[in-house]
Amino acid sequence: MEINVNFLDNLRLEAKFDDFTVVTDQPIRYKGDGSAPSPFDYFLASSALCAAYFVRVYCKARDIPTENIRLSQNNIVDPENRYNQIFKIQVELPEDISEKDRQGILRSIDRCTVKKVVQTGPTFEIEQVENLAEDAQALLMVKPEDDSRTYIEGKDLPLEQTIANMTAILADLGMKIEIASWRNIVPHVWSLHIRDAASPMCFTNGKGATKESALCSALGEFIERLSCNFFYNDQFFGEEIANSDFVHYPDEKWFQPGPDDELPAGILDDYCLALYNPDGEVHGSHLIDTNSGRTDRGIVSLPFVRRSDGEVVYFPSNLIENLFLSNGMSAGNTLAEAQVQCLSEIFERAVKKQIIEEELALPDVPQSVLEKYPHILEGINALEAQGFPILVKDASLGGQFPVMCVTLMNPRNGGVFASFGAHPSFEVALERSLTELLQGRSFENLNDVPPPTFNTQAVTEPNNFVEHFIDSTGIVSWRFFSAKSDLAFVEWDFSGTNEEEAGRLFGILEAMGKEVYVAVHEDLGAPVCRILVPGYSEVYPVEDLVWDNTNMALDYREDILNLHSLSDDQLADLAERLEASQLDNYMTIISLTGIEFDENTVWGQLTILELKLLICLALQWHEEASEFVDMFLQFNDNTVERNLFYRAVNAVLEITLDDDLELDDYLANLKRMYGDQTMDDVVGLVQGSVRFHGLTPTNRQLEGLEKHQRLIESYKKLHAARAAKASV
Repeated sequence: MEINVNFLDNLRLEAKFDDFTVVTDQPIRYKGDGSAPSPFDYFLASSALCAAYFVRVYCKARDIPTENIRLSQNNIVDPENRYNQIFKIQVELPEDISEKDRQGILRSIDRCTVKKVVQTGPTFEIEQVENLAEDAQALLMVKPEDDSRTYIEGKDLPLEQTIANMTAILADLGMKIEIASWRNIVPHVWSLHIRDAASPMCFTNGKGATKESALCSALGEFIERLSCNFFYNDQFFGEEIANSDFVHYPDEKWFQPGPDDELPAGILDDYCLALYNPDGEVHGSHLIDTNSGRTDRGIVSLPFVRRSDGEVVYFPSNLIENLFLSNGMSAGNTLAEAQVQCLSEIFERAVKKQIIEEELALPDVPQSVLEKYPHILEGINALEAQGFPILVKDASLGGQFPVMCVTLMNPRNGGVFASFGAHPSFEVALERSLTELLQGRSFENLNDVPPPTFNTQAVTEPNNFVEHFIDSTGIVSWRFFSAKSDLAFVEWDFSGTNEEEAGRLFGILEAMGKEVYVAVHEDLGAPVCRILVPGYSEVYPVEDLVWDNTNMALDYREDILNLHSLSDDQLADLAERLEASQLDNYMTIISLTGIEFDENTVWGQLTILELKLLICLALQWHEEASEFVDMFLQFNDNTVERNLFYRAVNAVLEITLDDDLELDDYLANLKRMYGDQTMDDVVGLVQGSVRFHGLTPTNRQLEGLEKHQRLIESYKKLHAARAAKASV
């Protein structure tokens, strides 16, 4: 994690990281002002808080209340060497906690990350650089040695060379890549989380049988998502990018909608139009991209090559981001390697969807077959030893597709987690199923998986597949666990060279009668392909183009950003449009606008419901505001502090709306209940002297929105690299 430090007045310092700011000072006896804890005080507190966190996680997983658990830490200093200290952590547990859980809680404290780092002994490297912002050396722990050459199936270059090449690409872009976490909870299963230190919203996860293969996976995913603009999928790019010569790629084309908002000629082809606009409900305005918001420029569309005849077909950027998400994109050492990974991913998700929605029972992989892969079997046995029954299934649907499945059952909470993996090699597909199962997860995380059900409607509901796509935590049917399988086991094999494998996978789609469209991006220095298979590889339903399009932001974004400067008439119009829109009241303003507000602010927690409530208060529409407060308090899952604030608002509104009540008669006790400052803010809000409490003013230039600005700065690096490449 990159932590940037600013020097404040006297001995005060400010550390900024992610969306947080920490201020330190020194005691007055050390010439400070005593206004904040010292850096060493924060260090001491971090180990105590980390220990308490692991206690809380242990107890939450077992429904053990923590109200009566007390934890304390003291540091005992050696009088002869003040750097030699004992950190004594003590925990007081209620009598009703079993001996087994007492020992479990103590073991959980022993897992404290701060403790383990201190015990291991971190290495400090201190160096001078010319410019912190331009120092783009990757912050990676795994660095290849010159004479190391590790080849794995599916990679056309050794892992060490792949890591070096991908790291260099990111360094050339000016991106610092840092490893935020590693996981290795069973043998031969590694995962990690990497991110851009300057813009942590740009992150990926990697997985593999070794730490090097997991790092390759994460770096490859990072480059594929940069190349395909996925990190910035439904975000506003800002006015500078929106007004530049190109917004997404130099070879993009813009199309103006026809008369009566018709789809213009030149986008999509007859095959795609039959799928995406069979009833003529999709109009040109539905396909304006949310990233630029340039309605005047029209529909920005990206070129894809149709494999059946080599013709170029233009797909609206809006359609891609609304329906496909990250499905069907991959980076590789070679184009064929990228294509194999890309197509494998498409089959994995399509077959998974079919199995889940049709509630198919898959055949078990025989033990004799599993024994051919001892490393994989060792990882499976380690999970079984932890008390998680594991089912290994052939998901090839009778040898048609290169897909495997590993399913974990959790007897502690009755949950199940079905993980799928795909690759032309049986072994690689099986390994990917297992590593996907544990990607970024601890044993405690496995307590969050949902139970299976016989409710077919819940399983086949479209959002269930979206949950499976995002993190594999959707619902699985109990029918999946039947001992009577719907298909026979096949020990399939589609393997060969990457070129041969890509040909075989394309051939499967061709035999299914699917049109395939391919875009290749090599401008960053690594071959990246994006493959669309209309009617097969979408994640969201086609109806979302009309009913849940991300460009709904264009109807509200400018007004919301300029909220504080709108006239009463403009505010009334915004409130009426929001009410008439039938948008989900609990949708966040982040989702509605494509603006990344700091989640620790009121903006970051703001929903459409709360925005309508604040507008009504600003306009003194007290009856409408009272209705919205009731809704907010009934369904709100915000912080205790915000809940109390709106309880106070509710009380003052009820008094205001009742002709027989006077606020002055209740104000003293309301202040005793909620505090003087809160009541001053609430009364001002209800009486109109305070408008939009907690929402700091901003505008279309995104002033004060540091989190979103960092995202835009990240995209500008990518945009500049493309512009430079195009000008050569």
